[in-house]
Amino acid sequence: MPPTIHRCAWAEGHDLMVAYHDEEWGVPERDDRALFEKLLLDGAQAGLSWKTILERRDGYRRAFEGFDPERIARYDDDDVARLLADPGIIRNRQKVRSAIGNARAYLDLLDETGSFADYLWSFVDGRPVVHRFRSMDEVPATSPVSERLSKDLKRRGFSFVGPTIVYAFMQAVGMVNDHVVDCFRHAPLAAGAS
Repeated sequence: MPPTIHRCAWAEGHDLMVAYHDEEWGVPERDDRALFEKLLLDGAQAGLSWKTILERRDGYRRAFEGFDPERIARYDDDDVARLLADPGIIRNRQKVRSAIGNARAYLDLLDETGSFADYLWSFVDGRPVVHRFRSMDEVPATSPVSERLSKDLKRRGFSFVGPTIVYAFMQAVGMVNDHVVDCFRHAPLAAGAS
């Protein structure tokens, strides 16, 4: 009989969620474009399940032209109408307009800092914060760092970046390791392995 693999409870029961948990969630990401994509997807997820977004991720990548921030920043009302008619994404006007505004804010931030990754990771001194939670009940929805990062992103013109969304983003991109300690991903990520 194969050994039992223990993973965070939220991932169980759906193949997409299991794959996302096992391969992506909590892995430190330092690629600007990948971080931009993830921030937009986390904003789109507001009020919905992450499974809903994973099921539409390919639709988002197609509709938003590979999450090319230069292209998205130039979107106009015709593009908004096109996106709102696209069944491959969440058709919410505020979220679509937020993605466009966030692309513009992202480009402004790059002009100022040179690196989205360096900017984000500076909030955790360049390395993941490793927690040792025993159950998902212990995992917070926000943190003082997510509150500071949220406030700074908003100051820079980003939207759909409240402290809860930002904390979920930080978990996803490995700025914090919130895999529970008995999850098979906790120890390798805590040790710096992907």
